[in-house]
Amino acid sequence: MMTQLNLSHGIRVNLDQFLHQLLQVMLVGFTIGMMRTVVPALSETEFGVPKNSFMLLTAFVVAFGLVKGSLNFVAGRLSENIGRKKVLLLGWSAALPIPLLVYFAPSWSWIVLATVLLGINQGLTWSMTQTSKLDITRADQRGLTIGLNEFAGYVGLALAGIITAYLATMLGARTGLLIFGMTTVLLAITLTLLWVKDTLPWAKAEAAKHKAGISTGPTPRYPTNISDKPSTWEVFTLVSWRDKRIAAISQAGLVEKFVDALVWVFYPVFLYQHGLSLPQVGWVVGIYGFVWGGSQFFTGKLSDHIGRHKPNVLGMWICGAGVAMMMLQEGVMWWSLSAAVSGFGMALLYPNLSAAIADIAHPNWRGSAIGIYRFWRDLGYGIGALGLGIAAHFSGSVEAAFWFVAISMFISGGLLAVFGEETHPRINPALENK
Repeated sequence: MMTQLNLSHGIRVNLDQFLHQLLQVMLVGFTIGMMRTVVPALSETEFGVPKNSFMLLTAFVVAFGLVKGSLNFVAGRLSENIGRKKVLLLGWSAALPIPLLVYFAPSWSWIVLATVLLGINQGLTWSMTQTSKLDITRADQRGLTIGLNEFAGYVGLALAGIITAYLATMLGARTGLLIFGMTTVLLAITLTLLWVKDTLPWAKAEAAKHKAGISTGPTPRYPTNISDKPSTWEVFTLVSWRDKRIAAISQAGLVEKFVDALVWVFYPVFLYQHGLSLPQVGWVVGIYGFVWGGSQFFTGKLSDHIGRHKPNVLGMWICGAGVAMMMLQEGVMWWSLSAAVSGFGMALLYPNLSAAIADIAHPNWRGSAIGIYRFWRDLGYGIGALGLGIAAHFSGSVEAAFWFVAISMFISGGLLAVFGEETHPRINPALENK
């Protein structure tokens, strides 16, 4: 107990591990980013997807969402039993075959299989980089912590999309993705084995301090209708519907992934069909990722000062507006501006939805709660991709998918505004601290 209680929390005192985890999540972003520009844009010419086969085109993102969502759920619970580092290594091991599957793919079904493995990789690795940072930092640094985590990941995603677009142009799609992918995965495994520490002891230390009554700062508004050591089903039902605050956050997380599914599947197709070159497509999509990633450096920290609720609601609406803007005019500059607006909206909501969950999830079951929230959030990839595929299929054009996503974001933001509340413990502490 004394060893646990003596572990210190904070970015500065754990800076070495914090930086290692930031590098890990950037490599996680590289891994998903390599599949986001080249693969959809060349789905017809390189991988045999028939023109305007919208449901077939979305199949790989549907598979990704279902698998990643499920693995987020598993990762959170598993990490509380075997530790964060082992789960991280399992995730990187799942990524090893991905570049080879893409390189040798004789048909689109191989790409779908590669994306299933990508979902396993992302569900395990991204969950662990976020959870590990939350383990070792203080409550008043959560917005900044998640902001930095997502900043590193989505800047990595954007860079990978641009780099692989140029590599595909120079070396061919398959060779470029093989070289980039294998380099990324092998580097990540090596760094994990040599330098990453397991952070589960820090989470146990925080829980021990709460139990001993020696924790500092205002008490968060933890749910009261849950046991001290809840079962998986108990946490699942709490996050999903029994606590309306957390349920409102979970539905917003699910719907905001409609935007990312759209950017992944139909932005490259839409832009490529409108005459942009592959590197130009990479840059427009990259602007969305750069603004999303770069802005989170500030928006996460902003929520540590002004709270989570307002940035989350505004972010949903701004992000939806950016999607709608794509349809209103044409040209590289306009599409880049629209992508930037969506990226900024995403930056307002993305780290702060997660921070809100972390605020009111007790350290005894925080890993599980984050995993279950991420299950619902990333299930949005599958539901969103299916929805936009259906919209495009029955309308005969990708434009309907854009409107489907924009309207969904406005409705979901309204639900969050009505049923959510401020979760920052300093701004809205538990009643006994008021």
